[in-house]
Amino acid sequence: MTTSEQHAQPAPGGQLGLGRQYAWWATETDVNMAMPQPTPVPVTIPCAPQNVTVDLLRTAIIVIDMQNDFCTAGGWVDHIGGDYRPDRKPIEPLRRLLPALRKAGVPVIWVNWGNRPDLANMPPNQIHLYKPKGTGVGLGDPLPGNGSHVLEKDSWAAAVVDELPQEAEDIKVDKYRISGFWDTPLDSILRNLGVKSVLFTGVNTDQCVMHSLTDANFLGYGCLLVEDCCATSSPDFCTEATIWNVKKCFGFVTASSAIIDALGKRA
Repeated sequence: MTTSEQHAQPAPGGQLGLGRQYAWWATETDVNMAMPQPTPVPVTIPCAPQNVTVDLLRTAIIVIDMQNDFCTAGGWVDHIGGDYRPDRKPIEPLRRLLPALRKAGVPVIWVNWGNRPDLANMPPNQIHLYKPKGTGVGLGDPLPGNGSHVLEKDSWAAAVVDELPQEAEDIKVDKYRISGFWDTPLDSILRNLGVKSVLFTGVNTDQCVMHSLTDANFLGYGCLLVEDCCATSSPDFCTEATIWNVKKCFGFVTASSAIIDALGKRA
């Protein structure tokens, strides 16, 4: 039996690791660290400034902060007098895109702000972001309208909006900063999945989405911003600057329809 045949037919035992691209196979007497990687499943997505071919087996989509506090009446943004409605724009395109990606085997990763009740890992500068004058309703404080604690893990305020159902196979990551990579297991999860390319969606385009994307770029991931699946309550020039910078420095920009069409062409 050749070496390749041995790899294709591992001895009785058990797989160690998530196994999408890389895993070990262990038996009573041996550990195989040379398991073959699956053949790429390429799909070419129209993007700017260049079209991009990704491997569906090595791609994930990250949905950032599509939570009640940012996107729903009665949430924190609404409470402080902000306009939460722009942050709802990604809901419908995500409702079309996520099922198509799940069907193609692409992991869906929800990265949501979900603080500890005691805020023990939150330094003063992060608390200041939500309570700049030291008074009012900030992180962990109850919302006057419904008593839900602002961006606290497992609260209504931190929950994903009802219109975006999360499936059992989806992966959930709590974050505690503007970027989804600081003080979280996100990078480890992506690496264990064998991910090389990441689709970025969610809110706010110029804040949590942008800084998560730039950190992913610095870590070596290929980054695609899905423009219509992102939104912000900031002025329009903030989105314009984000799109320009992504195309110039940090990755590529595409649309949900372009991804769905590309998936359809390989079906």
